[in-house]
Amino acid sequence: MANMSMTKNPMPEQEPLVRNKNFDEVALGYTPEMAIDEAKRCLGCKKPKCVTGCPVNVRIPEFLAKVAEGEFEEAYQIVTSTNSLPAVCGRVCPQENQCEGVCVRGIKGEPMGVGRLERFVADWHAEHADPNAKVEKPQSNGHKVAVVGSGPAGLTCAGDLARMGYEVTVFELFHKPGGVLVYGIPEFRLPKAIVAREVEGLKAMGVKVETDAVIGRAISVDDLLTEEGFEAVFLGSGAGLPRFLGIPGENLLGVYSANEFLTRINLMKAYRDDYDTPIKHHKRVAVVGAGNVAMDAARCAKRLGAEKVYIVYRRGMEEVPARKEEVHHALEEEVEFQLLTNPVKVIGDEKGYVTGIECIRMELGEPDEKGRRRPVPVPDSNFVIEVDAMIDALGTSPNPLLRMTTEGLEADKHGCLIADEKGKTTREGVYAGGDAVTGAATVILAMGAGKTAAVAIDEYIKAKNA
Repeated sequence: MANMSMTKNPMPEQEPLVRNKNFDEVALGYTPEMAIDEAKRCLGCKKPKCVTGCPVNVRIPEFLAKVAEGEFEEAYQIVTSTNSLPAVCGRVCPQENQCEGVCVRGIKGEPMGVGRLERFVADWHAEHADPNAKVEKPQSNGHKVAVVGSGPAGLTCAGDLARMGYEVTVFELFHKPGGVLVYGIPEFRLPKAIVAREVEGLKAMGVKVETDAVIGRAISVDDLLTEEGFEAVFLGSGAGLPRFLGIPGENLLGVYSANEFLTRINLMKAYRDDYDTPIKHHKRVAVVGAGNVAMDAARCAKRLGAEKVYIVYRRGMEEVPARKEEVHHALEEEVEFQLLTNPVKVIGDEKGYVTGIECIRMELGEPDEKGRRRPVPVPDSNFVIEVDAMIDALGTSPNPLLRMTTEGLEADKHGCLIADEKGKTTREGVYAGGDAVTGAATVILAMGAGKTAAVAIDEYIKAKNA
């Protein structure tokens, strides 16, 4: 019997004023009873829009039907037939704009909790699967492919190619694989042990992972294709180059890019006493920007002990680009929003440390080319917010190293690699996807690009060897 409840089963969570002092996961996950109850809300549509709404086409109604029957392992196998990182997607995907955004259930109530159920089956599998079960290694087809970057695009591309029988080596710049999943997204949203578990799953399928490998320095993309014997290369190198406001005082001590701030905390564990990563514990912090990265930085600052944390954003709450859930969590955790506010200058003391930011009030004018109303400064409305740190969360662009060291690899005016809808770049045998192509976007879109490129690489190598 279908469950006709209009609302999703709520996600159990840590109390806001407890969790804003720890780095443990905020969302605690469904119980089996909640998962079965939620799955029974699915109407099992004949033409499921949720599947087409998903960039990796997870077979959503099929997996929900198995959850409803309590067949959690079968549900997991259905999800992983198209998605190699379900425990990650279930936690960080913007489901409200994708599968859940087109769910028929959502017309007269709340859509299905697809993300929560995806997380549930992945976590259930991790707890209950036989740790000694042998992973079927695909039969090798004798062809080698290199993947640069071990973020969501690279890991997905590597996993799909390995399933097709390719010998895949992933080259990662940092000392740990996972890319943005490890350095960007905080522990309280995505525990790092989960990323490590997903990487181990790929290694069990035969994917090799080389860390501390800077492609473009000691080894170039050309070397991979010639001397190292790889027949194709996928560039999933992300967008790690931070943007700044370009205002006076931005070189004062206490101004960070969100990238640096989050990397110290997430990858280098600065919040833990048993790691010696240096990080200053600021008292009053302004985070400039209002995307998911800004919310992550603000919520981390709060957990590191800041008494006041502000989100400073030049538009209004309606225009905030972060996920609703992230904004909701930040507000619950006592992050303050300074909206229609734009910094014009960072103020410092004689020793060069930040003491405040001078801001100007904004009002929304005519819509710009994207249809968003353009913020216009209000004359003579300047005021100062007293802070001892400012974190710029204004987006990032791709690192120029790969395009500067690879002949024939072209990029657009924003520094993003040019690739067609299959991921093919302007250089033969080189494919690219994820933030390196789009600029900073979402984990699931990067995964979709990795999947698409894997199919294109397979076609390219088969055609070349025909």
